[in-house]
Amino acid sequence: METRRYGMLPADVYRLTGVAEPHISPDGTRVAYQVWWVDEEENSYRGAIWSAALRGSASDGGAPPRRLTWSERRDAVPRWSPDGKWLAFTSSRDGHDGGKAPQQLYVMPADGGEARRLTDGGEDVSQLAWSPDSTRIAFTRRVPDDPEEDERKRAPRRVRRLFYKLDGTGWLTDRRAHIFVASPDGGDVRQLTDGDCEDSQPAWSPDGGQIAFSSMRGERWDVELRDRIYLVSADGGEPVALTGTDGSCTGASFSPDGTRIAHYFDLDDGTDPHNTQIAVIAADGSDHRLLTAKLDRHCRPVSDSMRLCWDSGRIVFTAEDHGSRHVYAVAADGSAEPELLVGGELVIAGFDARDGRVVYVPSTPTAFPELYVAEARSSAAAGQRLTGVGAAFAADRELAEPERFTAERADSAATEETGVDAWLVRPAGFTPGGRYPVLLSIHGGPFSQYTTGFFDEFQMYAAAGYAVLFANPRGSSGRSEEWGRAIRGPVNGAGPGWGTVDFQDLMNVVDTALRRYPFLDAERMGVLGGSYGGFMTSWIVSHTDRFKAAIAERGVSNMVSLFGSSDIFWDFQRVFGGPMWEHPDAWRAMSPASYAERIRTPLLIIHSEQDLRCPIEQGEHLFTLLRLMGRETEMLRFPAEGHELSRSGSPRHRVQRFEAILEWFGRYLT
Repeated sequence: METRRYGMLPADVYRLTGVAEPHISPDGTRVAYQVWWVDEEENSYRGAIWSAALRGSASDGGAPPRRLTWSERRDAVPRWSPDGKWLAFTSSRDGHDGGKAPQQLYVMPADGGEARRLTDGGEDVSQLAWSPDSTRIAFTRRVPDDPEEDERKRAPRRVRRLFYKLDGTGWLTDRRAHIFVASPDGGDVRQLTDGDCEDSQPAWSPDGGQIAFSSMRGERWDVELRDRIYLVSADGGEPVALTGTDGSCTGASFSPDGTRIAHYFDLDDGTDPHNTQIAVIAADGSDHRLLTAKLDRHCRPVSDSMRLCWDSGRIVFTAEDHGSRHVYAVAADGSAEPELLVGGELVIAGFDARDGRVVYVPSTPTAFPELYVAEARSSAAAGQRLTGVGAAFAADRELAEPERFTAERADSAATEETGVDAWLVRPAGFTPGGRYPVLLSIHGGPFSQYTTGFFDEFQMYAAAGYAVLFANPRGSSGRSEEWGRAIRGPVNGAGPGWGTVDFQDLMNVVDTALRRYPFLDAERMGVLGGSYGGFMTSWIVSHTDRFKAAIAERGVSNMVSLFGSSDIFWDFQRVFGGPMWEHPDAWRAMSPASYAERIRTPLLIIHSEQDLRCPIEQGEHLFTLLRLMGRETEMLRFPAEGHELSRSGSPRHRVQRFEAILEWFGRYLT
């Protein structure tokens, strides 16, 4: 009898799969969605559009889900036409180069059949929205000033704004994003908006006469980075602003009667971070109301394609909560508090709601994202699973289930938010009485959270024999706004800054775990993290020698240089309390590179050569210092990768990254 294997090996990256982008049909009987997977031979990601009958509907005859598209590339973002006859989606099916061709707009019969391509060009189509009469499709696309593909012939880029590059997207100054409209019969594609601005997320009014969209516009939009909701005629014209300048407004969604617009709202008072809220305005922009303030949780969507849903006078949305992401509904008129619809130890990566039902895509620590359906009228409804794309992967292996525990804060600050959410993953082959090496993993952000969803990294490390600790210290999202703002500063009295109470919380998580789990070996501990987690890794090893090895990935090492080299890091002056040029000493004091002389822990620096968020000079800076000082250090540089290497980079590079991480810790901890 074949023995089930524990956890994951690096090569199992090629077996990752899941469900995404669910969308309910207009009659409420079916749901279209994407199934994605990894193509090892092509070193690329693939996707296909599927359809499933919703349980209990008139069309539910027990038939299994049906695959609708069969291209050899990536089909994504299915959207039903309001008349139920068509499915629009994006695809790179006519491209080459390992599926890296732009996503174009396609439309096909709702029951499957030949797909018709509606767009051409070298830029991705995204954020699809059908007109109410099913005769037009709005979408977002970048418009290059110079379509020349040969960089050696391209004219020099003239940069006038700060927002001229974005990690994962590239150079923006000569290719701004705008709203387009296409006809599903293959007619002309028409550009609705233009100018030196960033437009996105189109949404049709119910009468089909207007389109609401998010945009950064104005003389100083690139400095303020504040989205407002605008309204433009579906036939084109001058957009009109509906929202003010007190916050950033995105993700417009009209009520069925067209009288109100729901959206995401981020307060802009010159300080960050704030929990994103759900808000609603009248269709003329008046009567702005926040609906989720008392929930006091971060309601920002996972992606721009996760739109707010109107259902029976309520707005359905997702929110982070103590490491999970749940589905909630709130009365659109503000008459009731938000109500939990789907909860538990899971992470919702996509959802849709219609006629009292919600379809959603959760993952858990031991399960890939699958499609579920539940009644949306009852609190914390139990869902029914409709897909099993991860069944084959789970059948031949045992995946680790993290154990949640709480580490009490070491300080005595008077606050209701005292305990730090933390988790332990036991190593493969765990036996009582053994002693096991420990890895402390630190998330990025810092206004982000480790979640209770599936995470390949923890499964990989546990399978290699490590006990894994992870936590959401102060400064993380998923809790009250007070918790997320706890590491603001340090200038102008804004707060203590990075590397203060967050550092204390993480060390207290380690101490709590060592007391609680006697099988953890305090003499064989490693620490690693990416982005802010890379900052914190370097900060930790420059402030304590408790760890025997460390890996700082895509990290922050020199705040002063990052201020001017990152795509957006200069905007962190809202977090730190003031700009770098006014407070260079404070910014320098928060930089791990300032304490490089103290680092005695062997440190591997992993960085991507096309990272625009934390450019590779950050890794080079710290590596150069440590090498000159004679410290034990190496640098691993990944070509053709950006900041998101570990999550969406080349599958082959993701495998090589895992192999390098396990090799480095294997030198010092085993």
